[in-house]
Amino acid sequence: MNIERLKGTRMDRDKTQSDIAKILNISREVYGRYERGIRPIPVNLLYELSYYYKVSMEYLICVTDVPTPYPLSLIIKS
Repeated sequence: MNIERLKGTRMDRDKTQSDIAKILNISREVYGRYERGIRPIPVNLLYELSYYYKVSMEYLICVTDVPTPYPLSLIIKS
């Protein structure tokens, strides 16, 4: 999984690894391993980050270059 945007997105928002680790309720060391690609980031944490940054999960893992998340109307069918 390509996770190079995790660090870039964090830095664009002037956050430290410690700041993000607190938001995710994990240690800074564990978050640092996610950013460096040493450990795969769990989907639930990826979802929390995408919600926090207001971008799509696909953007964070470099599947798309469009940061805008999908509208809820496309995700939740009535």
